[in-house]
Amino acid sequence: MRAISIIYRRELGAFLRSPFAWVIAAILLLFGGILFQAHAMAGEQLSAMVLERYFWLMSGVVMFAGVLLSFRLIAEERQTHSMVLLTTSPVRDTEIVIGKFLAALTFLAIFLALSFYMPLLIKVNGKVTFGQVLVGYLGLFLLGAAVLAIGVFASALAKNQLIAAVVAAAIVAVMVVLFPLAKRLDPPVRDVLKEVDMWWIHFQTGFMRGVFNLKDFIYYIAVIYFFLLLSVKTLEAKRWQ
Repeated sequence: MRAISIIYRRELGAFLRSPFAWVIAAILLLFGGILFQAHAMAGEQLSAMVLERYFWLMSGVVMFAGVLLSFRLIAEERQTHSMVLLTTSPVRDTEIVIGKFLAALTFLAIFLALSFYMPLLIKVNGKVTFGQVLVGYLGLFLLGAAVLAIGVFASALAKNQLIAAVVAAAIVAVMVVLFPLAKRLDPPVRDVLKEVDMWWIHFQTGFMRGVFNLKDFIYYIAVIYFFLLLSVKTLEAKRWQ
């Protein structure tokens, strides 16, 4: 745990001191605010519909942020040759992955907290419950965490940051379009692909509408665990190359 704490504090400090991270956060918050004003608040709508549209827009922003915050986590260490210091120190690969992931997740949580005023405007001016807002943000947090885990895996897999970003974006894109693709197939393949889809089934039909489903929560936890496990195994394999 001590090694995880040291890596976590080191990475979080790098995020908080990094102009790149704050510029990305500012641009995405600005973009999210513009989309919110242009689409979610466009015309006379029920407040529940406005909230749904807000979470629909923010889910795309969060996935984009997840890729941008994670692609450099391990690939940058490899490019700057500081990865050698980590792998030769008495730190396990699991501790490296978890420490870096938790640091990126903390910065993502800060980013989400900074956007919290937008759904509060809907609550003040409409009839939505605080529970709906919290469930929606839980969904955004879990979706972002899943994308971060995918990004960590891509960063462990790739030799440089650009390739890591492309691989992460490609995996996320594939997992987002599985449901539309599955509709063209026959059971049981269709049913399996539908359940693996990361956005249409597990975010749009539940969290986006302020509805908490335990199966959606378990799905995101499973995705996070799976890709972090792949990241650890990738680092272990590369250690012996």
